[in-house]
Amino acid sequence: MILLRRLLGDVLRRQRQRQGRTLREVSSSARVSLGYLSEVERGQKEASSELLSAICDALDVRMSELMREVSDELSLAELAESAAAGEVPAPVRPMLGSVSVTSVAGVPTERVTIKAPAEAVDVVAA
Repeated sequence: MILLRRLLGDVLRRQRQRQGRTLREVSSSARVSLGYLSEVERGQKEASSELLSAICDALDVRMSELMREVSDELSLAELAESAAAGEVPAPVRPMLGSVSVTSVAGVPTERVTIKAPAEAVDVVAA
């Protein structure tokens, strides 16, 4: 089961770490308790839209960028779950290249490689 709060927390943590910032710095800037921000990053608490807005402001990241990254993570997690179940949903097949997944929501999994069927891939010469 994919938990959105876990994926969101993972993306928030990566954003903060990319900037070389501590939980304390971001929590202070966002006016959120250190403990609560830590729980959000670990996927233990659901963040409200107001809280996400404050954290995004503190990280100087657009919420749309944050949500896009979460959406990408969610797509990969769904593909990994589908592959582990032995099938890839038909609407997704034409969009796939070769996707290799080694973790879902930050949890290491078996390596899953998904390849698009050759007939589903369009090649356009530049």
